[in-house]
Amino acid sequence: MFWVLLLLLAWSVAGAACTRLCLAAVRAAAVQEQANDDADTAAAQRRDLTLYEAAFLSGGPGRVADLTMVSMARQRRLLLARTGWATVVDPRGRDEMERSVIGAIGPEGQSRIAPVRAAASAADAVRGLADRLVSAGLAVPDGARTTVTAGVRQVRVAAVVVLVLGATALLVPATSDMPRDLVALWFALPLALTLSCLAVARVEVHPYSRWASPAGQRLLGALARRTGGTKGDGGTGGTGDDRTYLTSVAVRGIRAVGEPDLRAAFAHREPFGRD
Repeated sequence: MFWVLLLLLAWSVAGAACTRLCLAAVRAAAVQEQANDDADTAAAQRRDLTLYEAAFLSGGPGRVADLTMVSMARQRRLLLARTGWATVVDPRGRDEMERSVIGAIGPEGQSRIAPVRAAASAADAVRGLADRLVSAGLAVPDGARTTVTAGVRQVRVAAVVVLVLGATALLVPATSDMPRDLVALWFALPLALTLSCLAVARVEVHPYSRWASPAGQRLLGALARRTGGTKGDGGTGGTGDDRTYLTSVAVRGIRAVGEPDLRAAFAHREPFGRD
């Protein structure tokens, strides 16, 4: 019976994808639980998040590059044109992040924002920041994040494959006495497996964002409640309103930028994840 072969294939695809996702989720949970324990142990001794750290935990490497360029633009050390070009005014970077942006712009002192953002996001300074946050238990390890994401994607593909196989089994000429509604019911079982696996993954595997661990999210929440912070800006701005403004950019991204020309400049950037 041809439909039985298709059903076995559907079960194989669904079972393999769900098993991979479950194993990835278990490994990610073990890594994250250990990281959270380490973070909770050191929480009392930890200073507040710097703006760079808040930017990474909120939006990843791309957000760090955006924050750096916005900060430099507000200090008139970098010109960001609404046409999507960045021009260096002050070639002396005040920290590693700013030097990464200036280096990405190049010796001519002018470049489009999109390639600058991409290069600065992949710079050693951002990778070092990510490593420190992961070691502190505040960021989701890259391996855990990508492995679970890949597992979810495979289960979604498996659900589509099961649907296609079920439709094929129902469309081929009947070669047995099995009623078509029962054939559909048999294919509904592996489909239910994939959908339930996705539902469980959504609840259990995503208690944290793409970048911040639960401990990191707690610090982000505390920072949001203290947007007029006083110290520890990591070299990205001054005090008072400027600090509050840059904190909003770090946490919310470019949509927190109020200047129309500056928002227009970043409208030309290439996506690096989602803000």
